[in-house]
Amino acid sequence: MLAPPFSFSAFVALSLVPLAQAHPIENPVESRLPTRWFHHEDHPVHALFRRGDNGEQFEEPGSPAWTDAYPVLTPNATAMPQAWKDALKAAEDAGKIPRIPQSKSDGDDPVYPKGVDPESPEVCSTTPKCRQPDDIWDAPAGYFGTGFDDGPYLGSSMLYDFLEEKHIGATHFMIGMYIRADPATFVRAFNMEGADIAVHTYSHLYMTTLSNEDVLAQLAWTMQIIHDTTGGRVPRYWRPPYGDADNRVRAIAKEVLGMQIIMWNQDTEDWSMGQTGGTTKEQIAKSMSQWLAGPKTTGLIVLEHELNNATVQAFIDAVPEIEANGWKMVSQARLADGDLDNGQAGVWQNAADSTGDVNPMSVGDSAVGPAPTATENDNSNPDETSGADDAGATTDPDNHSATGEGDDQSGSLSSFSQPSLPSCLALFATLISLTLA
Repeated sequence: MLAPPFSFSAFVALSLVPLAQAHPIENPVESRLPTRWFHHEDHPVHALFRRGDNGEQFEEPGSPAWTDAYPVLTPNATAMPQAWKDALKAAEDAGKIPRIPQSKSDGDDPVYPKGVDPESPEVCSTTPKCRQPDDIWDAPAGYFGTGFDDGPYLGSSMLYDFLEEKHIGATHFMIGMYIRADPATFVRAFNMEGADIAVHTYSHLYMTTLSNEDVLAQLAWTMQIIHDTTGGRVPRYWRPPYGDADNRVRAIAKEVLGMQIIMWNQDTEDWSMGQTGGTTKEQIAKSMSQWLAGPKTTGLIVLEHELNNATVQAFIDAVPEIEANGWKMVSQARLADGDLDNGQAGVWQNAADSTGDVNPMSVGDSAVGPAPTATENDNSNPDETSGADDAGATTDPDNHSATGEGDDQSGSLSSFSQPSLPSCLALFATLISLTLA
């Protein structure tokens, strides 16, 4: 199944909506499990993202200085900080990055050069579901891992309202350029009780089609904007767009940036709702019922998106059935890293806790605005987005494809002002020029 193209009109719409006022969530740390989505402050990867010495000051998210520090769209690898280039070269010189040829894709599943077996141990592409021991595909027995891709976007506000109301924690796999376009919604996710932040690359490209340098730029720029907008926290987990990774891409993420993949074992294909040949809310509900009524010996990590109100509503509709079938809902990052409420360890363990000082973050004068509200997007079409992902078990045999310190997590939101007209026009002109190029 061909994937929807990236829509500049949707990105422009996201960027030009006026900013709205939000309210802080008090003391979100107390109710968190003793695990975290970010590296301990003494992890060496912090050296790649610190701007200055210890005690660095962060620009206010949404301010002109903050906005100008990051790429608008796909990063230029040649313009990466030298420290990132040096770290990649050191890993390459040490033989830690496999020399696997780049794949090619015309919008469908990536294809490797003739003679390269994607399922071989040397390549182990995630597209044909090849797993490595460090990959996270399954939740522990009896657990339903909650997580959502492609935020912050049109469905985020509706999703966050529901998660807050029901006190449900989730991992949000964020796209870097969307954070830049909508810092207010990102900061809301960061401040939410039970929320965890993970990387979904900067501009949602097929990772195995990229050079080593471009893979690094996609991951590191997303980590940088998250680091700078969360008081210096460096994320530990990532998810490849379209579920596209191999041993080369895995190694760059792990050896250079200290990140681990979280994949999935069931796919709602919710992104395709409203498209010709796409799924429907009834098909998603049927698939969910089958998965939830099945055995709990292997836990569920289900691919879902915060693209629009339709994808969010599909999750909301499933929650009563998740609970009725006795599944325990836990954020995917916590399934990966931690002590669950029955004393069981997650599928990947790190014993360090979350106890350090924090720098409260707020969003002030932003050059761009948040996603439209839920009432404005009830009929949002996934074709108006950057696309979605594909991996794990699916409801359709034809898998789809498509188309950037501290220890505790805390913070608050300030009131927001209107984006400046010159900034909006400049961004609009940039996007139009890129569209016509």
